[in-house]
Amino acid sequence: MAAIAQETPQEHHGPVHHQFENIVQQNEAYAIGMWTFLVTEIMFFGALFLSYGLYRWRYPVDFSRVHEELNINLGAFNTTVLLVSSFSMALGVHFAQLKDRAKVLKALSVTIACAFTFLVVKYFEYGAKLEHHLFPGANFRPEAEHLHGGNPNVAQMFYSLYFAMTGLHGIHVLVGILVIGFLMLLWVKKNPLVTEDFMPTEMIGLYWHFVDLVWIFLFPLYYLIPK
Repeated sequence: MAAIAQETPQEHHGPVHHQFENIVQQNEAYAIGMWTFLVTEIMFFGALFLSYGLYRWRYPVDFSRVHEELNINLGAFNTTVLLVSSFSMALGVHFAQLKDRAKVLKALSVTIACAFTFLVVKYFEYGAKLEHHLFPGANFRPEAEHLHGGNPNVAQMFYSLYFAMTGLHGIHVLVGILVIGFLMLLWVKKNPLVTEDFMPTEMIGLYWHFVDLVWIFLFPLYYLIPK
């Protein structure tokens, strides 16, 4: 009994949690859990993309006219920012596999800086829409010049979808900042959970790539509508 009592605490050392037999089983659980979560996210965003597709198919001309109020330069800048953040996140995972703590922290810092930059740009974009009374609801009273010849009712639907989808995406970016920040804290403290196993860093990276991918679809759908 004494021998068993001495061996039991050792089973909890390192990155392997007590409910798993080994690191391989634990990593498989990580992957399954994350992919299950991402599938639910895909279904959630999928419903919004379907709604967008149906309304754009029904009102193609009005959607084209109304979208001209969006700032394509800011949208393109934010797209570039997120692509850079995905690259830095991938580097973070790579350095986590090499157990290079300093480089992991640098890469994650770039990712968080890009995420903050994205949100700041969206803040100014949203501010311009609010100033022009383009936010859906009782105060939706934009001047004709901001509709570019589009139907006001269709314009309100367009901006309802725009704020819903980009706003939801923005929430995911904010969550990503918090999660990556916590990940960095674990690396700073040299927690074995991340220093001895790269999977937590890779799973958070997978979430961040998903967030970036959603924007890759949002940008052309809203900012690049052809005439």
